[in-house]
Amino acid sequence: MNYRHIYHAGNFADVFKHAVLALLIERLKDKPAAFAVLDTHAGAGLYDVESAEAQKTGEFARGFGQVAGQEGLPAELDPYLAAVKAANPDGGRRFYPGSPMVARALLRPQDRVAACELHPEDAAELKHRFARDPQVETHQRDGYAALTALLPPKEKRGLVLIDPPFELPDERRQVAQALQRAYARWPQGIYAIWHPVKSRGEARLFHAELVNTAIRRQLLAEMTVNDGDDPETLNGCGMVIVNPPFRLDETLKRVLPQLHGKLAVAGGARVAWLVPE
Repeated sequence: MNYRHIYHAGNFADVFKHAVLALLIERLKDKPAAFAVLDTHAGAGLYDVESAEAQKTGEFARGFGQVAGQEGLPAELDPYLAAVKAANPDGGRRFYPGSPMVARALLRPQDRVAACELHPEDAAELKHRFARDPQVETHQRDGYAALTALLPPKEKRGLVLIDPPFELPDERRQVAQALQRAYARWPQGIYAIWHPVKSRGEARLFHAELVNTAIRRQLLAEMTVNDGDDPETLNGCGMVIVNPPFRLDETLKRVLPQLHGKLAVAGGARVAWLVPE
């Protein structure tokens, strides 16, 4: 509960995560029926990248700062870029939205977001930010517990974003067990599980935990920005998507290498099925 995202807001991992999140939400909008988005580790919702905390790491400049205003990005990224722009109504790039604000920016009137955050300061800020928004409900609660308490949603369609800080030694097992419980309650939902890539061996162990759940249709999207394998360095990140929309793998194979090209010269992007359809 010590993790504070303000130090990392808008870094390359956020760009990757929120680009994929926006792609998933846009695909949900292909059908007129309402959908729900459950964000289990929502953070504060919005971050001032000119703050002392953000400036301390400078990660925004090496992340979204390298993408903003760039030409040649695929059109599929336009909704994500529009969500970041909406967080800066006065222009400029001072604010970067967290996942609940990215999701909120892309909702239609019939859709909604449930955002959970356990850290007391961030939860209070999140609640204040969406206090008058009828399409967003906020909860100060453990994200893993929310997967049982808040699923299935009344809309019957939707997406669950599981984005923990991976601070705990057994976090990967905790994620896999929580996914199993959630899937048992709502097998038709889309689940997007973000994870860091530090040591590649650790990442493979996490993938094995997810495969061992015996849940079908698990698609891995991954981006690395370093070629190293230092377990103390965030060398990349990935998203495992359960029940991905039809042909999302093809979209990601086309979009992610282009996005990576704006963020880094080392590493790369890959898309592969952990568990096939």
